[in-house]
Amino acid sequence: MRRKRMLWAVACAVALGAASTAPVSAQQQRTAARAAAAAQAAAQPAAVAALRGGWDLKDSDSDARFRGLAAVSRDTAWVAGTGGTVLRTRDGGDHWRDVSPPGAGTLEFRDIEAFDAQHAVVLAAGEGEASRVFRTDDGGATWTESFRNTDPRAFYDCMTFFDSSHGIALADPVDGAYRILSTVDGGRNWRVLPTRGMPPAQPGEASFAASGQCLVSSGDHDAWFATGGAARSRVLYSPDRGRSWTVAQTPVPAGDPARGIFGLAFRDRTHGLAVGGDHRTGKPSPKAAAVSADGGATWQASVRPPKRYRSGVAWFPRSTRAALAVGPTGSDVTFDGGRNWYAIDDGSYDTVDCAPDSGCWAAGEDGRIARLEP
Repeated sequence: MRRKRMLWAVACAVALGAASTAPVSAQQQRTAARAAAAAQAAAQPAAVAALRGGWDLKDSDSDARFRGLAAVSRDTAWVAGTGGTVLRTRDGGDHWRDVSPPGAGTLEFRDIEAFDAQHAVVLAAGEGEASRVFRTDDGGATWTESFRNTDPRAFYDCMTFFDSSHGIALADPVDGAYRILSTVDGGRNWRVLPTRGMPPAQPGEASFAASGQCLVSSGDHDAWFATGGAARSRVLYSPDRGRSWTVAQTPVPAGDPARGIFGLAFRDRTHGLAVGGDHRTGKPSPKAAAVSADGGATWQASVRPPKRYRSGVAWFPRSTRAALAVGPTGSDVTFDGGRNWYAIDDGSYDTVDCAPDSGCWAAGEDGRIARLEP
């Protein structure tokens, strides 16, 4: 019964106002828009209340901090974290199998991308050779190291895949330019792309390896990555799988090595969300969320952002307006495409991801893994 109530409330808040046929006049359009806004406002409190307490904490039997998360479905998910730890579940989180790569205990896994229950690619972040990539084709029974960074100046933060073959990874600036690593065979082999299409980095600028979401993609070719630490936080966009990039400034505060955008999510090539703030405990994080409706070319500050720093963000599947954001002090939900956020939980999570079947997962410190139970 609780599941049905929550699904109904969320569906109402997300879908109300979407007309089945277009109004035939401008006046009808305005009337329909006002009715949709009123209906959504009426349903929204019930939806927020229904989601409170919705995270079902799972027993991972681990004390690792999981910043990498890949939601395959409501049943299958992968997490990756400190101590070279990789876990996988195939029964909705009731049981977790330790499928960590052998000999990886000194590595910090910060991102994992999974194509299904058998195939996954995991990224270790760190200076020099601490940045590595591993791939498995048998559910983690065996792993192959497919990349090891040999440049002591490079620090890889996160990665994304456009499909099961094409993917890119992002490193902080080297010689004033962000570095892009590319694969065309599912992460089995990688090469560093030329930097001639990359705008120069700002002094002190970097990306944050906090949630595996500083670099994201949508569709076959479009990618975005977020920055902080410098005078302004920025989002860079590529229409060609990382070969060329354009840059946009955002209203998310930066100006300090601990501040900026930590997580991005695009539900298509047009609509994007950005979350961040100041990751230091107890520090205020005003204006720490922004939205884009033009593919990241411009960004507007959220009217009501989360009250604290948030490191991860994900759209609800099959929704055009609802999304989740998480951080060490709690979780928030939006029902209007990121303009207004509402707190639903105070548990600590670093990253969040939703699968196509609406299975939403979150993970963080002290082995915390949870699934949203609508």
